[in-house]
Amino acid sequence: MRKKELALEVVSRLKKEYPRTDCTLEFDEAWKLLVSVRLAAQCTDERVNVVVKSLYEKFPDVDALANADASEIEKIVRPCGLGKSKARDINACMKIIRDEYGGNVPDDFDALLKLPGVGRKSANLVMGDIFGKPAIVTDTHCIRLSNRIGLVDNEKDPKKVEMALIKLIPPKESNDFCHRMVDHGRAVCTARTKPNCEACVLWDICKKRI
Repeated sequence: MRKKELALEVVSRLKKEYPRTDCTLEFDEAWKLLVSVRLAAQCTDERVNVVVKSLYEKFPDVDALANADASEIEKIVRPCGLGKSKARDINACMKIIRDEYGGNVPDDFDALLKLPGVGRKSANLVMGDIFGKPAIVTDTHCIRLSNRIGLVDNEKDPKKVEMALIKLIPPKESNDFCHRMVDHGRAVCTARTKPNCEACVLWDICKKRI
């Protein structure tokens, strides 16, 4: 099976297995997703969802975070790890959003990449989940599963995996496809334990299984 055919079959099967999928970071405004995805680096989404509640109680909007002292932000986000750098990035990011974009998160990929603490994964997540544009989010689950299934070959570089998947995954499916890869990576094709291949809907087409 060629990679394009494999990709379409994977999309179809995961869509049936996980009909309802979404980002597991909780947010109701675009800027909050930027904050959460920065905090999620080397931290679980579950912990981030707890920590941001305290953060927003003290700093409820873009202006509040922009005007805050980074050390005050750090005190709250420290449980997410890398508190100093994350607090600094969040503070600087909110200042730019306030001063250059009138408090609104830009809907341009390159503009997002220029924000402190925002990399390709974060920018793609915002483009897909906030603005509904085609986006490939290559987090650890997506990279791991793409290699195991055979959509990419021994490629761990996030940007290279992203570029490869852009050629394989239909644009309208791309954002939900990445969320479903996370769902599947957590439930079945796990990293820290042996993958549960017997329960996998992709078992007969998976490169690792074959």
